[in-house]
Amino acid sequence: MKRTTLSYFLGALLTSIPFSTPFAQAPYSKGLTYDMASKCIAAAHAEAKKNNWFMVTSVVDDGGNLVAVGRMDNAQIASIKISIAKARAANNFRRPTKVFQDRVKDDVSVLGLPGAITSEGGVPIMMDGKIIGAVGSSGGTAQQDGIASKACTDAIGK
Repeated sequence: MKRTTLSYFLGALLTSIPFSTPFAQAPYSKGLTYDMASKCIAAAHAEAKKNNWFMVTSVVDDGGNLVAVGRMDNAQIASIKISIAKARAANNFRRPTKVFQDRVKDDVSVLGLPGAITSEGGVPIMMDGKIIGAVGSSGGTAQQDGIASKACTDAIGK
């Protein structure tokens, strides 16, 4: 009986705590926005469509958190997770994933780096000399993925 009374008391107490605090509405720093990510994905997919490729493109913020993902019709399902992994790798290692692709030919220890992707297509997104996120594309060859991601980063600068 005492446990039930305590449960009701704690429940009433928790529901009376206001969820609106000064921090609840505080804006995050200006960096990568959803609109920028959408513009980026549209540019990558326009490049892919022009070349008759079927891509998935993902954009993450500077914390590696997914901001947006777009999957073209007929793009393989596996490319969803691959594109996100490429974007996170490019962001977290602060370099294009092509660097790992090129390096693994001479040094297989790259394969042991947690989160490293050894396939082109992940590219950091820069603004004012700082990384604000990254893009990852998947669905074509490694080179095609890289071209699509470059179209994305070029679009954000415009």
